[in-house]
Amino acid sequence: MTSEHECYVYIVLPGETEFVTAGRFQVSETRDGATLGQFVYGRRYLARNDAVELDPVELRLADRTYETARMKGIFGAIRDAMPDHWGRRVIEKHSGHTQLDEFDYLMEGPDDRAGALGFGLGVEPPAPRRQFNRTLDLSRLQKAADAIIADDPDRAGSARAQAEELLLEGTAMGGARPKAVVQDDHALWLAKFSRQDDRWNHPRVEHALLLLARACDIDAADSRIETIGGRDVLLVRRFDRDRSGEGYHRHRMVSALTLLQSEDSPADQARWSYLLLADEVRRASARPEEDLRDLFARMCLNAAISNLDDHPRNHALLAKGQEWRLSPAYDLTPSPVVALERRDLAMECGPAGRLANKSNLVGAAGRFLLGKDEAAAIFARITETVRDEWHATMRRAGVSEQDCDAITSAFLYDGLFFGAAGQDV
Repeated sequence: MTSEHECYVYIVLPGETEFVTAGRFQVSETRDGATLGQFVYGRRYLARNDAVELDPVELRLADRTYETARMKGIFGAIRDAMPDHWGRRVIEKHSGHTQLDEFDYLMEGPDDRAGALGFGLGVEPPAPRRQFNRTLDLSRLQKAADAIIADDPDRAGSARAQAEELLLEGTAMGGARPKAVVQDDHALWLAKFSRQDDRWNHPRVEHALLLLARACDIDAADSRIETIGGRDVLLVRRFDRDRSGEGYHRHRMVSALTLLQSEDSPADQARWSYLLLADEVRRASARPEEDLRDLFARMCLNAAISNLDDHPRNHALLAKGQEWRLSPAYDLTPSPVVALERRDLAMECGPAGRLANKSNLVGAAGRFLLGKDEAAAIFARITETVRDEWHATMRRAGVSEQDCDAITSAFLYDGLFFGAAGQDV
């Protein structure tokens, strides 16, 4: 071996608030340049009556050494706990380096990662963090995010100081938009900030789409808007955390990217598929019929609002106890593109691939344990709700009429109702 990195993997077990050591993770680079990841559960952990698996795909609970040569040796469940695009940018700014080793990103990530996992060099886990920024700190965090986006240290002190503001609070949840984690008296919230180059008010539009999803009887994350210094901030309640006394229960979470055993690279996008995801949900969920019905409804909603960024990181399974269930919907964004006859989702959604229209969506009914009539009824309910409610929901959420005009072409585009040959269906 030419190089080797190793760390311990910690987990907060269901119903607990403290980390325990679950196992050991190692990444080794061989002489021929290949990278091998290895994970083994600890014997003491396996002997626990309350031990749980890290994920339902690759790292099932067993006394064996798991290996992977994919994703630079990073297992999917571990990748899900690593910093996202924004988090990596913050870490790079803090370190002064524009590109770090994958293991460095893993170790530089915050304690408060997505899901229930933690990582460290000591066999005994550290105590979880108890204190977080409060909502009253949002103005300071927005300024730090603005400075990092602008790459202008003079706007908020040194580059290192900018990143220090966000390093512990904004590196763990999915997506590329600037964000941080804040706490109020009852919960942890993901604060998603606006950018000065936004074409519309993203915080209010996303908040409205989460409200619209709930109007469509879809399980969606709770959200609210805070306005700080004339800037709107979207707060999305973290569904992988529940307050308990002075600490938090941390719930296991794995992305659809992990369930599909896929990567972000263009070469792997052929495996980005609602159909394959439905197969995995059917296998892993404790209530597959309920979760598949909701997943199908989300797929229809994404088509109806032209959420063309519905990639596998924007879907997840969540385990609040022993059992895995589909997580609430999150990261809903409209794409007001020009095309009227055809729009494609980011994931395969039917027999005709990624084509976002009724014929293709309903044609996938069987993979979601639905009959075609039942699937058609769900599609009709979603599209009718969007038609009747999207504009009023936007306005109630405080979206301006000008911003409604900017995104109106995202909703119910003409081709959504075309058949395979272009006829109305």
